[in-house]
Amino acid sequence: MKIRLNRLRFDDRLSLPVGALPTGITAPLSPGGGTGELASATLHSGSHRSPASSPSAGAPSREGGLGWAVLIVVVCFAALVARLIYLQVVQGEAYYQRSTSNFIKERDWPAVRGQLRDRKGRVLVENDPAYSVYLTPQFTTPDSLARLRRHLDLSEEQYTALLDRVAARRHGRERSQMFLAMEHISRDQMALLETDKPELHGVDLLSRSHRSYPHGALGAHLLGYLNQVGPAELTSEAQHSDGTRPALSYKPGDSIGRSGVERLMEATLRGIPGYEKIVVDAYGRKKTDRELGELSQLLPPDLKREPLPGNHVVLSIDADLQRIVEKALSRHRSAAAAVVEADTGKVLAIASYPSPDPNQLSGRLSHAEAQRLQTDPFRPLLDKALRESYYPGSTFKIVPALSALEERLIDPNTRIPCHGRYELGRHVFRCMKSHGPVNLHEAIAQSCNVYFYHLAEKVGLERMAQMAAAFGFGQGLDLGMGEASGFMPTLDYYKKNGGFRGGYALNTALGQGAVRASVLQLALAYAALGNGGKLYQPLLIERIEKPSGELVEQSQPRLRGVLPVSSDSLERMRRALVDVLADSKGTAASAYNPSLAVYDIAGKSGTAQVRKNRRGSAPGWDTGNDHAWFVGYAPSHKARIAVAVLIEHGGLGGHVAAPTAIDIIRGYFDEVSPEDRPKPFVATSPTPPSSAKSAPVPVSANPQ
Repeated sequence: MKIRLNRLRFDDRLSLPVGALPTGITAPLSPGGGTGELASATLHSGSHRSPASSPSAGAPSREGGLGWAVLIVVVCFAALVARLIYLQVVQGEAYYQRSTSNFIKERDWPAVRGQLRDRKGRVLVENDPAYSVYLTPQFTTPDSLARLRRHLDLSEEQYTALLDRVAARRHGRERSQMFLAMEHISRDQMALLETDKPELHGVDLLSRSHRSYPHGALGAHLLGYLNQVGPAELTSEAQHSDGTRPALSYKPGDSIGRSGVERLMEATLRGIPGYEKIVVDAYGRKKTDRELGELSQLLPPDLKREPLPGNHVVLSIDADLQRIVEKALSRHRSAAAAVVEADTGKVLAIASYPSPDPNQLSGRLSHAEAQRLQTDPFRPLLDKALRESYYPGSTFKIVPALSALEERLIDPNTRIPCHGRYELGRHVFRCMKSHGPVNLHEAIAQSCNVYFYHLAEKVGLERMAQMAAAFGFGQGLDLGMGEASGFMPTLDYYKKNGGFRGGYALNTALGQGAVRASVLQLALAYAALGNGGKLYQPLLIERIEKPSGELVEQSQPRLRGVLPVSSDSLERMRRALVDVLADSKGTAASAYNPSLAVYDIAGKSGTAQVRKNRRGSAPGWDTGNDHAWFVGYAPSHKARIAVAVLIEHGGLGGHVAAPTAIDIIRGYFDEVSPEDRPKPFVATSPTPPSSAKSAPVPVSANPQ
C-alpha cells in the first residue's frame, strides 16, 4: 500500500511517531517535486525521530478553516440561546405586562369605609352610594371629553383642569389605569351619560360609596370629615416589585380623614382597597367572555382583588346627650362644652359652637365658602372644647383652696374681711364687690377674690403648681387629636421669662395670668372632685367592631392618678360648691329656679378677663367681654357626670354659663339616664364633718 504525501518537508517541529508507517513502505515523490525534495524514504522501526512536513507558508489547511467555522457557529448559537433565556425567563414578565397593557385596563375597587357609631350602636357616620365618572387616558378621545363636558355642564375652568389631568396620564403605566375624574354627579347626569355611553370612549360610570353625615353638624368637630388626598399624600410606588399594590396606598381621587375621629382612626376605618383588571377593545369598552374566547387563557391570574371593608368604630358619645348639649350652646354666639362620665372618664358629649356641616367639608368646597369659614369671627372651624385653651377664671380656685387645706396653711372657718380691693406693694388687686368678712366656704360660694389673694400669699406658686399638676392642668390628654395641653406656670418659668413677682401668684390663684386650661381638662378635673379623687384619662373610643359585629378591641378606663387630697377636704369642697347654686349669695344662685326639676349639683362659676381680640366682632357680640364659665358635677354626693361650659365673651359665668350647664345636666337625667335621676338639692351647712386630720395649723404667709 502506498500513501501519497502532499509536498512533505522535514521540519524539526513535527515528527512522526515510530510505527506511523509500516516498515519498507516507500513514499513516492508528489507531483511537482524538485531538487532537494525527498523522493522516497524508508522508515525503520526504532530509528530516530524524523522531521515532518508542513504546508507551504501562508496556505491554510482545509481542516483548520472548518474548525474555526464550527467554533463561530457554536458561539453564535450559545449567544442566541442566552438571549432567548434572558428575554423569556428573566424579562418575560416585564414584556408580558407591556403586551397585555395594550388590552387590559385596570380600575380601582375602593373599600367600604367603616361606620362611626355612638355608645348605643346608633350610626353617626355612614356611607351612601354616589355616582362617579372615571377616565382611562389610553382610550379617551377629544370627542368623548367634549361630550362629557356638555352632559355635566362643566365650566371652562373645570374642563381645562380635566384636560390637563388626562394629558398628564397619557404616558407610562398610568395611561391604561382608570382615574376618578368627577364624583357626586346627579342621577339625571348619570342618565344622560348612560344614554350616550357608546360614544364615550374611555369613560366609565361607576357607583361608589360616599361618606355621609346623616345628622348634619351634630358632633362635627369630634367626628371630623374627609376630602381628597393631596400630591404629598399619594403613594410613590403604585405597585410592589411582585406586581401587587400596597394595601394602604393612596391614589388621585382617594379620600382621607382630615380631622377628628375620621383622621385619628383612618387606618381602622379605611379598610384595604381592591382592584379589577378587565379586557377592553380599541375604544376602551369591556369585552365579554364570548368575545375573548381562547384569549382568556393568556390572562394573568390576579385579575381581581376583593376589597376588605373597614372596621366600625364605636364612640363613647351618646347621640341624645350630644344633641342636648349642642341645642343648649346654640343660644350663644360662640361656645363650647364637655360632659364626661365621672367614674370612668368616658366622654359622653363634647361640642364646639358654631360648627360646619361635615357633608359640606367632605365635598368640593368653593373658594368663597372656604374663605368665609376661615374669616368668621366665631371660628366655626376651631374645636374650642378640645383644641383651644383659655383662662379658667374662678373655676381654678379649687386648686389654691385644696392646697391650703392639705398643707394646713389656713383655718377654713376664719373670716377675712373683703373691702373690694387688695394691696400688694404699689399694686392694687380688685374684687368684683365688697363681700365683708368671709371664710373659705363663703369665699368659694360667693367667689371672693380678696380671700384668694390672701390664700395665694400663704400657699405660694409652687404649691399651686403641684396641686394643678395632680388635676391634670398643663398636661396633655394623649388623645392624638391635637388637643390643647393648657399651661400652668412655675417659678422656673418666670425666672426664664423676666423674673417672678408676687402679683403673679395672686393672678394664678384666680385662674388668670399665665394659666390656661381646656374645656375638657376642666370637666375631667371636676369629675375627680366628684368621684372621690380619681383622675381618669379621657376615653373617646369605646370599642372597634368588624362589619360582621365581631369585637376587635374593647377600651377600658385608664386611671391617670389620684388627687393628694383627703376625703374631709373633698367633702368641705363639695359643700361649698353646692352653695354656689343653692345659697342665695352664691354666684350662680340666679340660675337655680326651685320650680324647675333642678338636681343636686355642685359647681363653680368663673368670669375670665380677656383682652379685646382683633378677630373682628359682630352685632350684639363684644369680643372685649369676659369669658363665662361654669364647671360642676351631679349628683354632688356621688357624681355620675361632670360638665364644663364656656361661653366666649359671654360675661358673668353665674348668669350666662351656669343656666346652660344646668340645662345639660337636666337633659342628661331626664332624657338620657332617667334611672339615675337624683333628688333635688337643698342648701348645705358650711360646717364639714369634724376630723382631727383636717384641723388647721396656721402658717405664716409665703410670698412665692
